[in-house]
Amino acid sequence: MEISVPLSYAGDPREGCDQIAALESAGLDAVWVAEAYGFDSPTIMGYLAARTTRMKIGAGILNVYSRTPALIAQTGAGLDAISGGRALLGLGASGPQVIEGWHGKPYDKPLGRTRETVELCRRIWKREVIDHHGITDMPLPKEKGGKLGKPLKILTKPVRDEIPVYVASLGPANVELTAEIADGWLPTLFLPEKADAVWGSALAAGRAKRDPALGPLQTVAGGILAIGEDAAAVRDFARPQIALYVGGMGAKGKNFYNDLAVAYGYEEEAATIQDLYLQGKKKEAEAAVPDEFCELMSLCGPESYVRERVEAFRAAGVTMLNVIPVGPEPAKLIETVKNWL
Repeated sequence: MEISVPLSYAGDPREGCDQIAALESAGLDAVWVAEAYGFDSPTIMGYLAARTTRMKIGAGILNVYSRTPALIAQTGAGLDAISGGRALLGLGASGPQVIEGWHGKPYDKPLGRTRETVELCRRIWKREVIDHHGITDMPLPKEKGGKLGKPLKILTKPVRDEIPVYVASLGPANVELTAEIADGWLPTLFLPEKADAVWGSALAAGRAKRDPALGPLQTVAGGILAIGEDAAAVRDFARPQIALYVGGMGAKGKNFYNDLAVAYGYEEEAATIQDLYLQGKKKEAEAAVPDEFCELMSLCGPESYVRERVEAFRAAGVTMLNVIPVGPEPAKLIETVKNWL
């Protein structure tokens, strides 16, 4: 099991990157850089590549609507080149609010777009000649009945022709696709004790179709990390994130995170959180998040208890523990947990 941290997409990115770089010597294996509708992640990942020497640098995530598959492949290859082979390409479909509201693109065929993007990235990194016609095509101008485009292969030679591709997915069909084609899986709001009941069948169906050459599916999940006798209270820091995702990341009837909370068994609570959040009552929505939800997606408490939480994530198939260290000495927290792994 490896250990990683997510880079917050709020706040000063240079300060955040400096903090992440300082954790490398403590044993941090990877960092995941989100973009949502904030700063773009490739710029920040490039800065991190220059500030670090060993840790892996992952996009967490690039959505498959805002960039062409070719540009996504170029980004992955470029990051891999400047980092010396340390890139992890995280992809996902995001959701209608970001794709339609921010990027102005129709949220259509998320599974087909994801599959096509992954396939094209892998072909491009192997320097195959690309003459693509599929879901992600844009209408091209024509002259005298013929397209002006020309089949091409990537101009530069990638450092690696197999960059690990991780897919963020939650719904059964998308998780099945992830288990079939991706190197790794990036679930959100992951509760290890409930994961198999929610995703077990989808993961098994995907693995049954998986190319053995891909190796075992890697899984990245975790939560807030705090160790100490009074650390249990820190798990309440998860409430705003859970309330935001379950309550505000989508409209009623079209919120994937709300659907996940329902699948976990929090149907009434999920409805309450969403109603309150959409009414602008964010604090009340946070208070409505079940205590169990906060506890199961966190690693907070006395050392012996946090060890138990680490093993719960391991038992659920997590291969990279993704944590948010909270406390005056984040490097010490990373080093402590790294020694357990």
